[in-house]
Formats: sequence, structure tokens, C-alpha cells
Amino acid sequence: MGTSANIGLLILRVIVGALFVGHGTQKLLGWFGGHGPEGTGRFMGQLGYRPGRTAAIGAGLTETLGGSLLLLGLVTGLGAAMIIGVMTSATASVHLKKGLWNTGGGFELPLVNAGVAAALALAGPGGSSLDRLIGWRPYGLVLGAIGILLGVGVSLTLEGWRTEQLRRTGELPQDRRRAA
Repeated sequence: MGTSANIGLLILRVIVGALFVGHGTQKLLGWFGGHGPEGTGRFMGQLGYRPGRTAAIGAGLTETLGGSLLLLGLVTGLGAAMIIGVMTSATASVHLKKGLWNTGGGFELPLVNAGVAAALALAGPGGSSLDRLIGWRPYGLVLGAIGILLGVGVSLTLEGWRTEQLRRTGELPQDRRRAA
């Protein structure tokens, strides 16, 4: 891999990884204008994740750890899977019904974030990474595909559980009851 590709991967990892660490600590600690586990938990409870506070802590830990792994270039495929999973869940529970474009609250931004994570899962972290420093290659076509499938699979399982919780409590919107 050439120098420019390594620098490009480093830039992607640092920006996306650091932003996800920020997103996670908003949920976990209330940093950067976040609402912490209580406020985020109330929101997640309204979405059907029960208990909401536990879901907020889980999402915050996933974003913080996944972002940290990407930032450092350590076990890159696992970090990517975590980001893909949380973005797929956000898309399913909040953004999908609002269409594509972010201007209307759509899934454009979660899709870009998941796409970057998927690309890193396949391409690897580049030369300036802890994976490279320790001589480990937890990426490539097969491991990258496993990371992508793991992220999507866990998220879709969580979405099915969330939908079932909403169905049991009668909170599932009428149009989704027929489809689900």
C-alpha cells in the first residue's frame, strides 16, 4: 500500500473514530452537549429499547469502544462491526422512516458512517496503526465481510427485539403492526 493510501486511511480512521468516541461519551458521560445515560435512556425508551438507560449505556459503550478501535487502528474489523451495528440500529429505529436525506432527519449520515466503517473493515487500518505495529491483520475480504455481517446481524436482531417489545406494549404504530 502506498504512502498516500496509508495517509488517507489514517485520516478516515482518526476523524470517524474520534467522532464516535465523542458520540459515545455524549451518551455515557453527558460530554460534548450530550444528555448522559438518563436523558439518552429516556429517548431510547421512547424508541422501544427497554430498559432505556441500559440501552443508552450499551450504545454509548459500543460507540466509544468502536470509535477507539478505529482511531487506534486496533482490531479494525471489530471496531468497524461495532460502528456498522450502531448505525444500522439508528437507521432502523429513527432515520429510515424519514427518507434518505439528512436535512429531513433521514439515514444519509448513518449510511455514510456505516459505509466508511465497512470500507475500513475490508481495506484495513493502513500503515499507521496498532494492528500494523503488532503485525496483526484482522481485516481483508473474508474478515472484513465477517465484520460487516456481524454488525448488521447484531443490529437486525436488536431491531427485531425492539419491535417485539413495542408490539407487546401496544406501542407499535398501526402501519407497522400489519407489516411486522
